[in-house]
Amino acid sequence: MKHNWFLKMLKVLLIVVVAGAVLGFVIMHLWNWLMPSLFGLNLITFWQALGLFILGKLLFGGFHRHHGERPRWGRQMRERWAQMSTEERERFRAGMSGRRGCRFVSPDDSIPTERAAAK
Repeated sequence: MKHNWFLKMLKVLLIVVVAGAVLGFVIMHLWNWLMPSLFGLNLITFWQALGLFILGKLLFGGFHRHHGERPRWGRQMRERWAQMSTEERERFRAGMSGRRGCRFVSPDDSIPTERAAAK
């Protein structure tokens, strides 16, 4: 069991190193191809390109995993909606309609008349 864990960690480490090297070279070559001719900026090294990638991920994207599923709150809201009675749904809609910019339409509802007229 410990042997498999070690091999998995070694594979992950190898993939991270190879992906980092490829990304560093791609970013370096794209920068050195475009930025000096477009904006008159200096050429950069591999390590500077890797630093730019990490800085960009930290500032704009983070290093979180991208799952192909919707956020958990969406699934929870659908489950709660399915358990609500008709009166509870109407109370929820009434409460949401008072909020600015909030319009709640459930998947089982028809298209509201003002949106249907706009289409």
